[in-house]
Amino acid sequence: MALPDALQDRIRRVRLLAIDVDGVLTDGRLYFQADGIEIKAFHTQDGHGLKLLKRVGIHVALITGRDSPMVSQRAASLGITHVYQGCEDKLTTLRALCQRLDITLEQVAYCGDDLPDLAPMKRSGVGITVPNAPDYMHTHADWITDRLGGHGAVREICDTLLMSQGHWDAVLDTYLHGQS
Repeated sequence: MALPDALQDRIRRVRLLAIDVDGVLTDGRLYFQADGIEIKAFHTQDGHGLKLLKRVGIHVALITGRDSPMVSQRAASLGITHVYQGCEDKLTTLRALCQRLDITLEQVAYCGDDLPDLAPMKRSGVGITVPNAPDYMHTHADWITDRLGGHGAVREICDTLLMSQGHWDAVLDTYLHGQS
């Protein structure tokens, strides 16, 4: 999807991708085993995209209202150190992280899919949601991904950031020459 030039300009300034987990990094469904253990399904392409962002110096943060060992495990496997679970006020959490990273909210792309994500999405430089989010989230987003949450939406965001910021050719070159 072609994004407007003004949005592309804001995407070029992004230094942090902050994302909700349930409904964005997953499809939003929760699975529980008989013993109460929670299971989540994550898309491998999303994970690889997040690794690529980190490789070029774009920070990644997971900010979720739920608390789940699965999120901790997934973040650890991807090398994501900015993980905030059980967040009731995601905007306050995001502001504190920006201060720690010495960046502004305008340098943040935030992707969320429900009401707790609305404030950080609206105040970030690039507010993103997914097609499977409620319509009111679409109304307030700068960008609605083509791909669904849990089905490659995060990879779409990562690839767009990489392309817009001029990193894509170097990423492709690395893989074309077997140096990944």
